[in-house]
Amino acid sequence: MYRDHVISGSWGELQSDLIDACTQESIRLLERNLVSDGILAASPTPQAEARAYTRIFGRDAAICALGMLGSGSPLLKEGAVASLDALARRQAVNGQIPKYVDPHGAEVDFWYLGCIDATLWWLLAVNEAKACDPGLINRWRRAEERALNWLLCQEHQRFYLLQQNEASDWADIMPRSGFVLYTNALWYRVKQLYDLPHLDVTRAQFNHLFHPFSARLPDDRRVRLLQHYVRQRGRPQDLYLSFVNLSFFGEEGDVFGNLLAILNGLAGDSRAQRIIAALDRAQVAEPYPIRAVCQPIAQDHPLWRPYMARHQQNHEHQYHNGGIWPFIGSFWVMVLAMLGKRERARHELLKLVYVNSLDEWRFTEWFHGRNLEPMGMAGQSWNAATFLLARRMVDGDAASPLPAPPLAAAAGH
Repeated sequence: MYRDHVISGSWGELQSDLIDACTQESIRLLERNLVSDGILAASPTPQAEARAYTRIFGRDAAICALGMLGSGSPLLKEGAVASLDALARRQAVNGQIPKYVDPHGAEVDFWYLGCIDATLWWLLAVNEAKACDPGLINRWRRAEERALNWLLCQEHQRFYLLQQNEASDWADIMPRSGFVLYTNALWYRVKQLYDLPHLDVTRAQFNHLFHPFSARLPDDRRVRLLQHYVRQRGRPQDLYLSFVNLSFFGEEGDVFGNLLAILNGLAGDSRAQRIIAALDRAQVAEPYPIRAVCQPIAQDHPLWRPYMARHQQNHEHQYHNGGIWPFIGSFWVMVLAMLGKRERARHELLKLVYVNSLDEWRFTEWFHGRNLEPMGMAGQSWNAATFLLARRMVDGDAASPLPAPPLAAAAGH
């Protein structure tokens, strides 16, 4: 009964009470998951400890910080700053922010082939922290410089897009490499915030490379060749490609990457509307928001890699390969609100209330995309923090979570 009312949005005056309840539960979870060095990825349990979820993850903590800073809780604001401090203290000499740090000081991890998005999210969170409290303006200055230098060393010197190793971002058992949609959607926003050079080229090449089906041809010969290769072998679609490498590319439909492209102003209004329509056709938000990909990669697909079967958790409709992730669902809600679809955004927010509340407010990490079985860790911090962000967007209390430029600035693409 509870599920039916929430999913249908038929409770009318009780909807606000449900959203308030999830807001309070989110704040309580985040406060419980705080340690002196910052926010843990998930609630401390033996299972979480065995899988290293009781660590301060670069990307997770930074995303959480974006929600915690505007939560109204002084404790969460302090925890956000502590998280950014902990990551900065263990920054590599070359400037990379760690994948995670052990709050007890025993371990600093940089993944197998690097973890490029931890540094990007850390910079975005640092920028938001400074905007919230001008007293922090110089707190991370040297660490910011080193982080930016590390990223600039990985920027292609004609495309002005970041290049990365395979499986080296949040989707760390997915076969994306070379120029990756998700990573470069974040990079564009970092370049805006830090006034880095070649921003217009980054934006133009982003749209040429990840959506190579438009009539407009790029000036750069290498980009034209990559574009031609995709056109010859791929199928025209409204979504951005998940990645482009020398001789292969991703058509599975990276939901998070496409949402970030909209939020960060890389997709103009027309393209943004086509992306939303494509996601709706794929029913990625049914019954809960939202699946990580539109079309999972099957074992007989050329992009399948043996490591995707690790732990038996990334087969079709699982984990990054089509699992349902409530934290990405929050970004879905933010995009709908940003596009002016506030009634629908509120409806999707109510669905997040329901999915986070399952099993007595378990805040489950992810669900099987087909049978809806709850999977992953309980007490997932970024479920709670991104819900707070999404609510602020729906209520009109935040212009954008990162924040992003208005879509008008991206018109024509």
